[in-house]
Amino acid sequence: MFFERRTLFRPEDEHVNAYRLLTAVVVPRPIAWVTSLSAEGVVNLAPHSFYTVACARPPIVQFTSVGSKDTLRNVLDTGEFVVNLAHGPLIRAVNNSSAAFASDESEPAQLDITMEPSEAVRPPRVKDSPVSIECVLHSTNELGDSTVVLGTVVLITVADDVLVDGHPDYHRLDPLARLGKDEWGMHAEVVSLERPRKPEDVR
Repeated sequence: MFFERRTLFRPEDEHVNAYRLLTAVVVPRPIAWVTSLSAEGVVNLAPHSFYTVACARPPIVQFTSVGSKDTLRNVLDTGEFVVNLAHGPLIRAVNNSSAAFASDESEPAQLDITMEPSEAVRPPRVKDSPVSIECVLHSTNELGDSTVVLGTVVLITVADDVLVDGHPDYHRLDPLARLGKDEWGMHAEVVSLERPRKPEDVR
């Protein structure tokens, strides 16, 4: 396929919404469904789709808070958070938890999302999520209107039901992904390709 024409979008142009455009082309994006606790002990649960692994050793994950949100304030105040895997059957709960609840309102309580204690940190995990990544705050980095939050992973819990030969199975995890506008990715097609270790392995 050849693409003969392209439209140019310059972020500085008044008619260009760079955020809306980037979220449509940087896809699919995994979702950090983050649990945190306020200084007063209120449980907050919110999805963040700017999320990835930041470091392998030590294991560090990162998510970005666009603007100053309850999650960011809580993590800065307490130094802990949990990333729950956004699981396909929980799509409505994940989406609804993005609503702008007041800081003294708990999303799990308002949305009837069942929580349970985490193992190594104080914020609880989502009981019906198959994976939880328990983190302590490593550092933050302010970039324009956003803050990158890096968390050192202290424990990962994986439900036995999604393990195959001791390893998480993609189909059983059934992760959600964010796309552009109000679109979500579900049940993605999976292909396997052996990774070439050296040039002569390329096929």
